Amino acid sequence: MSDADRADDPPLLAIRELRKQYGGVEVLKGVSLDVRRRQIVGFIGASGSGKSTLLRCINMLETPTSGEIVLDGEPVGFRPTPSGRRALTHGELSRQRRQMAMVFQQFNLWPHKTALENVMEGPVVVKGVPKEAARELGIRLLQKVGLGERLHAYPSRLSGGQQQRVGIARALALEPKILLLDEPTSALDPELVADVLEVIRNLASEGQTMIVVTHEMGFAHEVCDHIVFLEHGVIADSGPASHIFGATDNPRTRAFVSRYLGQRDGR
Repeated sequence: MSDADRADDPPLLAIRELRKQYGGVEVLKGVSLDVRRRQIVGFIGASGSGKSTLLRCINMLETPTSGEIVLDGEPVGFRPTPSGRRALTHGELSRQRRQMAMVFQQFNLWPHKTALENVMEGPVVVKGVPKEAARELGIRLLQKVGLGERLHAYPSRLSGGQQQRVGIARALALEPKILLLDEPTSALDPELVADVLEVIRNLASEGQTMIVVTHEMGFAHEVCDHIVFLEHGVIADSGPASHIFGATDNPRTRAFVSRYLGQRDGR
């Protein structure tokens, strides 16, 4: 579905004038963005441009300095009251985070638990799902990501690509409204990247709403239907892949994309 087709849909996620400062350094400088249901939004940009910080602010792993994030009509991280904003309790914030499940660069699996136990952990501990139901869900999700034969393998016995696919299954087990993926292939050897990207492609085809921080330009071009180019903490350019990879008249976007495509082609 194109950006134009979604124009009348209310945003699932609305970001308004988001700022994040560390000491005297402002990493995000007033970012505003709408993400609609079933949309796959790609964040691209050089290292240090604010991509991962923005992703971590969305689900409050980092607390924004100012601005607002609204998920499905509900403010994230605070509740408005007659006397002003009230920060959410830990339990309230955990409930919101479950709706924006995160897939990290470094997998972060429990080393003492099998692939299946890692996927079951969230539904059982966080959502209170009975173990047998969680087990059935875990098996189904691991089969979905191509690991049906590695249910009882420990992370140390899995390749990096397999561990990342377990991480994706673990995030999906929370049944999130939106999936946040932070450079999901950056820690992988090149030969392991394709399997992870194929899982993400399949999720996109099924209508899973996703935000993906990525340096894989070919993947962004192929799968993301809206791409945001971040530079120095601001949105320097955004639009469909056809704009970012072709029609844009922004010289910074052209230079960035050309550099990465040149690296891919060995130029």
